[in-house]
Amino acid sequence: MEEVEVPEFFICPISLQIMKDPVIAITGITYDRSSIEKWLNQKMEAICPVSKQPLPRDSILTPNHILSKLIQTWHTTSKPIDHHSVPDGNDFVISKPYVITLLDNLSNPNLQLQTLTNLEVIAAIAKENYIYGQLLVEAGVPKAMVRFVVTCHKNSKSKGLELALNILLLIYKISPSKTRQFILSAKTDEIIDSLIWALGCRSCDLTTTKAMKNHAMILLMIFVENTSSNLQERFKPDFFKTIVNAISKGNFMTQHGTRAALHIMLSACSVGKNRIKMVEVGAVFAIIELELAGLVREKRTSELSMQILFNMCRSADGRAELLSHAAGIAVVTKRIMKVSPTSDEAAVSIISLISKFSGTDWVVNEMLRVGTVSRLCMVLQSNCGSGLKEKAMEILRRHTHVWQDSPCVDHLLLTMYTK
Repeated sequence: MEEVEVPEFFICPISLQIMKDPVIAITGITYDRSSIEKWLNQKMEAICPVSKQPLPRDSILTPNHILSKLIQTWHTTSKPIDHHSVPDGNDFVISKPYVITLLDNLSNPNLQLQTLTNLEVIAAIAKENYIYGQLLVEAGVPKAMVRFVVTCHKNSKSKGLELALNILLLIYKISPSKTRQFILSAKTDEIIDSLIWALGCRSCDLTTTKAMKNHAMILLMIFVENTSSNLQERFKPDFFKTIVNAISKGNFMTQHGTRAALHIMLSACSVGKNRIKMVEVGAVFAIIELELAGLVREKRTSELSMQILFNMCRSADGRAELLSHAAGIAVVTKRIMKVSPTSDEAAVSIISLISKFSGTDWVVNEMLRVGTVSRLCMVLQSNCGSGLKEKAMEILRRHTHVWQDSPCVDHLLLTMYTK
């Protein structure tokens, strides 16, 4: 018999078993009642096992009725939940009026965490049941979550923020176009400022902080990639400073969050002023450090890195920044003929700009030392496009008089392609 996959939201974080009596702690985390009560009775310090926040032993554990019903239905059907099928003759259904009622509860501070938790559960289950996704969109959940995020920013309170951001992302995966409309319908300055603020927020729970930052970065990417260049011209240096700080070492970005940040930067590169702003806030160094730290391992992420570096190297300040980093030329060289044609094009273009406009004796000798000359010869021997080969040959011809006498390069190979 084929094993049925258990939805992750049905699992108690303590027992790692399907919950029988799910309850919501005051920290917003849902546990099986018996597991959390046993945890609190056995521990010297009363803390939430997931968030590590204080959790008094006498605090109220609120029954999570919606999750309980979803688990009951799943047990009964052993297949994706059908909201028309309700166990034990109960008339409980997840309907549009019910979701609207949940949204109304958001105005009550005492019910916010419970409401957001329930909405997150429905959104998570919706990927298995399209009807739930439609209910959430039609009831106005995306708009309500955007409004909640903006309100959190205005009040400088992050309680429930991670949940709201995750709900937005979950619904976006189900209905991208409609969710995007709600995000873009918000006031531009408000949503940008709110997401940038979220990137700088820290919770006492590092897990929540990490999730919050990554959710905010991905949503910011969705917003930026769907805005006009006229709007992107209004991005301030602090906007890019926050993005650069987020991808710096130790700032909680996952691979998905890092890739989203790079997408934002590449999209903003279409505006010349933005390239200058990024250089000024240290974007060149940040990307080189990502490469050196081994954080850029996925193909598309590396392509984005090289494309952004190329755009910034179109300015004298950008080239100067890359050359001022001890590993700048080496990092770019390492990507030639190692990732993809897209990465090759960007990396060779960077080398071309440097050799043409910044080709000092030190730069030319550094290219020889880190293997740039050998990689360019490899390009000429490969089956890559003629345009890329011509660019590589142009670089080699420009400095052959320096490189041809070096024992570090094959003289015959070099002269063969540069006559």
